[in-house]
Amino acid sequence: MPDLTDVSPDIRDRLIVALDYPNVGAAEALVWQLGDAVSFYKVGLELTVGGGLDLAADLIDAGKKVFLDLKMHDIGNTVEKATAAAAERGVSLLTVHAYPQTMAAAARGAKGSALQVLGVTVLTSYDEADLAAAGYAQGVTETVRRRAIQAQEAGIAGVICAPTDAAMVRAATSPDFQIVTPGVRPAGSAAGDQKRFATPADAMAAGANRIVVGRPITGAADPSAAARSILEELAKAAG
Repeated sequence: MPDLTDVSPDIRDRLIVALDYPNVGAAEALVWQLGDAVSFYKVGLELTVGGGLDLAADLIDAGKKVFLDLKMHDIGNTVEKATAAAAERGVSLLTVHAYPQTMAAAARGAKGSALQVLGVTVLTSYDEADLAAAGYAQGVTETVRRRAIQAQEAGIAGVICAPTDAAMVRAATSPDFQIVTPGVRPAGSAAGDQKRFATPADAMAAGANRIVVGRPITGAADPSAAARSILEELAKAAG
């Protein structure tokens, strides 16, 4: 295990490792390998279907934080109750699609709890052509900006956006508005299916509060060393 005595808990809290695995066994193996290096994990759709809710409960019991990335979008009553259930489980972050009614319902469900709801603006695997094909007249930048403003108006904690949009979102919202960015790739890493991405340091410099990193850690020959390298980059970026 890497020596992390010089990495503050605040810096470790800024890195969320995406447990994008099809089953709990593979995810647990990575969590064990990373040990104290990582304090925050994302459980997304793939792992949720593979038993991830039980793993999320185990992680929370072990003192880790959990980002439940379900991108919920349903009628208000359903979203409100599902959000309240996530809050009762001790989840730290939860995603919903950034539609005004959906975000308002999630805000009601999270009210009075420590759960922070984040609205998903535009996926980092989408670009201008993808939005146009889906029927959106506005481009990526304006869609993200509008949804961030609507998220703040709805009373949720923040948004998920590409690191390339973070500075624009930060300028359009209040200082305490939370910006969490996937699509983060250390210098020299493969882009994969990401079309709008940046390095960890660049994401933080643009105004991100936390970054989500998956394959650059989970697919590394030494995941612990990869996580350590990103944490060191975050620490330098924080000054």
